Amino acid sequence: MQLREENMRECDQEERKDKCTCTYNCVRRGKCCECIDYHLPMNQLPGCIFAKVSKAAEKSYNRDFEYFAKLAANNL
Repeated sequence: MQLREENMRECDQEERKDKCTCTYNCVRRGKCCECIDYHLPMNQLPGCIFAKVSKAAEKSYNRDFEYFAKLAANNL
């Protein structure tokens, strides 16, 4: 567990906050590893992934895998 905590600290970079494209304001902003760890158990993807496909989709705050798959299929 200690190794995992060390990796989380390395991932927690202040500069990532400025580059984060997620519009939801939360404590994981800019902490990519924590964000992924939060979303994956709920079958969700982080907002930054949605923003690459559609800014409007990202702002819907629907983070489900199925929703992302539909968006990606429509963009092919």
